[in-house]
Amino acid sequence: MKNTFLLVLGLLLTCGINAQTEVDKVKETVNKGDIEGHIYFLSDDLLKGRKTGTPENKIAASYIANTLRSYGVKPNPETGDYYQVVPLKKTEAAPPMYLAIDGKEFKHKLVVKPASISVTTEAVFVGYGMESDYEGLDVKKKFVVVKAGSEKSSGVRGAFRLREQKETLAKANGALGVLELLDVNQNMWGRVSHYIGGPMIELATKDNMKTESGNFGYAWLRDEGGKILEEFESNPNRSVKVEMLPSRSNMINSQNVIGIVEGSDPVLKNEFVIYSAHYDHVGIGSPDATGDTIYNGARDNAVGTTTVLSMAENLAKYPTKRSALFILFTAEEEGLLGSQYYVENPVLPLEQMVYCFNSDNGGYNDTSLATIVGLNRTTAKKDIEVAVAAFGLKAIEDPAPEQGLFDRSDNVHFAAKGIPAPTFSMGFSSFDGDVTKYYHQPGDHADSMDFDYLLKFFRAYVLSGRNIANDNTTPFWVAGDKYEEAGKKLYNKL
Repeated sequence: MKNTFLLVLGLLLTCGINAQTEVDKVKETVNKGDIEGHIYFLSDDLLKGRKTGTPENKIAASYIANTLRSYGVKPNPETGDYYQVVPLKKTEAAPPMYLAIDGKEFKHKLVVKPASISVTTEAVFVGYGMESDYEGLDVKKKFVVVKAGSEKSSGVRGAFRLREQKETLAKANGALGVLELLDVNQNMWGRVSHYIGGPMIELATKDNMKTESGNFGYAWLRDEGGKILEEFESNPNRSVKVEMLPSRSNMINSQNVIGIVEGSDPVLKNEFVIYSAHYDHVGIGSPDATGDTIYNGARDNAVGTTTVLSMAENLAKYPTKRSALFILFTAEEEGLLGSQYYVENPVLPLEQMVYCFNSDNGGYNDTSLATIVGLNRTTAKKDIEVAVAAFGLKAIEDPAPEQGLFDRSDNVHFAAKGIPAPTFSMGFSSFDGDVTKYYHQPGDHADSMDFDYLLKFFRAYVLSGRNIANDNTTPFWVAGDKYEEAGKKLYNKL
């Protein structure tokens, strides 16, 4: 009788488990207390903004790794722990430079590329500083003055995007350096200063760790209203005195955090869905109106980190057919460096990675939405839409394509390799308002967020991931997408 009772009890328990829906599985593991705990810890003042290369960034990595360990997630198969070391070159903030144009000292300037220069020479205006702008001009041993960006990509974003190209062209034409004019207000200049004015971090290579000659300088000049530009357009050849000093560099290590959960299907477990987010932020910088100098990064990207941790806890308890690879990146704020390093040094073959479900955030301004940058670009669209709707939200595509968000987060390195890779973000219907209010600002605190909304958001992400990982059809790019050919090459579909 006892054996019969135990058999019946086992059958009843089995039936109960089998009857549990996907939504039930998500609700069981994703709760408000856990998500608050993750976000409040990661955005606490004690972590000082989690800047890459700092002890506080390592504390965040340790917290994430030990959380994965507590869930029963397996570690990085290459190392046996939860880390992937990312070697970086750190160049200290450039010493202050002296700049005078026609004998008048210029105050609002930022050294983008420091050098060992002390010279009085000619400053030559060359438009945007693109190849055709140099035709007929002699700029050898001179400084070139350029407008920010280009005709198609002006302003700060264009200045960032085209800096290396402009440097290469100026060097090729024999110039000593570049002075780029940015027409920005004081608020934007403060943001740029925070990003540029501190130490610069890049991936360490054999070439860039060599001692540089440091004989070419690059600086950005604040030119609100375009007055300096007008002066150069009317008089393109002026006298300039520049005094610059080089910066010191050293090698540091940071870390991606990696974990694995094996899939339940004997065949599909050989395919992996990547669940990714960056955990670093921008550290300490200029104070806001309240005097706060710590850029806590609750939205960007403690929220994204928490989506991945929520996914890990759920899959460790309820594995999907496909396997899961969890990657928390360092150095996203330094130029997507952690994800770049990963795709160049993957711990598992990239061709086994059928999807990268990234999560990154600036903020939100619509709590009825989940905004998926790249929603319409992969065949997993329906899996995501159904999951988001199950928790009372609506999934929408990127409403601000002019911001180029798809190519500004870690997902882009996976997309470039051919892996379908959208980014799951909190709801925004436009890139303004409460998005830009908190984006890279000291006020991005945990206690300023709506956790009732976030509970729906996290559950929607986890169910979306489960749907994708359980779908018998392998996801791919939609026909004609920019990265479709790369995907065909990666997965041998040519």
